[in-house]
Amino acid sequence: MTRVLVTGFDTFAGEATNPSWEAVRLLADAPEPGLAVTAVKLSCVYGVALEELRAAVERVDPDLVLCVGQAGGRPDVTVERVAINIDDARIPDNAGRQPIDTPIVEAGPAAYFATLPAKACVAAARAAGVPASVSQTAGTFVCNHVFYGLMHLLATERPTTRGGFVHVPFSCDQVTDRVAPSLPLPTIAAGLRAIMTTAATRTDDITASGGATH
Repeated sequence: MTRVLVTGFDTFAGEATNPSWEAVRLLADAPEPGLAVTAVKLSCVYGVALEELRAAVERVDPDLVLCVGQAGGRPDVTVERVAINIDDARIPDNAGRQPIDTPIVEAGPAAYFATLPAKACVAAARAAGVPASVSQTAGTFVCNHVFYGLMHLLATERPTTRGGFVHVPFSCDQVTDRVAPSLPLPTIAAGLRAIMTTAATRTDDITASGGATH
């Protein structure tokens, strides 16, 4: 049995819901055969989210960690390739913290790559009928903070555990009062399920176009 820890975030920026958490709950409620899936909600707060993540990793002892966050404005499910060692908040987090140009880990590496087969995960999500792509930036808000913190934890303390980060768009119920890309929550969950299952069952990636021009 492969132990998988999936995380989503609490609501932030005035939103009534966060599809990252709602979707990962669905994964844990109906896990794929051979996977033991635990879902944990993280605070949208710098520092606190990493403490919660570490506690969850210690408790679950996972083989795979898949962290998920909301990226409002993106049209598809995006598998993140790289986390960078910087906090640079455009808006305050849920505790009012707004770090500017602050390293996540003092003297840590400039960046970490995810240890998931990113392009294979994207292909699996698309095969499930969910729009998906590789992303070359996880931003500099709490999502990247968690992504970098996760990869630093795994690199320094749990080298046999693999991990990565996925961003999801708004869910449809979030955009009834605005014009913005969105996906139904079951579609988001289906994409995450395909990504999680692929990441849990293979380590090799595929050769496919997934680069960015900007």
